[in-house]
Amino acid sequence: MAHKVAPSILAADFSNLQSACNIINHSKADWYHIDVMDGVFVPNISFGLPVIKAIKPHANKPFDVHLMIVEPDRYIKDFKSVGADVLTVHYEACNHLHRTIHAIKEEGMQAGVALNPHTPINFLKDVIQDIDLVCMMSVNPGFGGQSFIEKTYGKVEELKELILKTNTNTLIEIDGGVSSSNAEKLIEKGADVLVAGSFVFKSENPVETINRLASISH
Repeated sequence: MAHKVAPSILAADFSNLQSACNIINHSKADWYHIDVMDGVFVPNISFGLPVIKAIKPHANKPFDVHLMIVEPDRYIKDFKSVGADVLTVHYEACNHLHRTIHAIKEEGMQAGVALNPHTPINFLKDVIQDIDLVCMMSVNPGFGGQSFIEKTYGKVEELKELILKTNTNTLIEIDGGVSSSNAEKLIEKGADVLVAGSFVFKSENPVETINRLASISH
């Protein structure tokens, strides 16, 4: 299966999100990656439901919404209503993860679970068969533009082993510090979805940068 590229609009120009939509629409990107931060679970505030609703009419690709918030269960129906296709919650923010995963699926979305860099892979062994996507944080969540954590490669391999052992179709998504310098190795280790923010939107030609990430093979 070819890998997917999901540019993160967290790194886009917030004064012109329609331009960011045009970049993603006209590139080989597969998804929009949308980071929602509440200033409680992570030390930053990004944007929420009204912004997602506003950009939806300008987007022609699925929305991969990553909730970095406390009590995500309260908002599952709301994120479905503004256009989320994949909804990812943090393992560390869910007291009843199994229930949360199934609540997301009941709304017709794919269910993702994100892991912070310090969270062990084996914490997912009892729910891996229920998860459509695991978002592996390769930086500490909260701010864009951080350096990639090298230990991520080993965690990707470990997660891939768990997925193969349990015979599931769970996708592995890498979020944080992804660039052309590590993308090939990540795909080689088992990554299926590459999230790239600053690397794309701070580049001279974002469309070309996305297309380059999409064309990488191992």
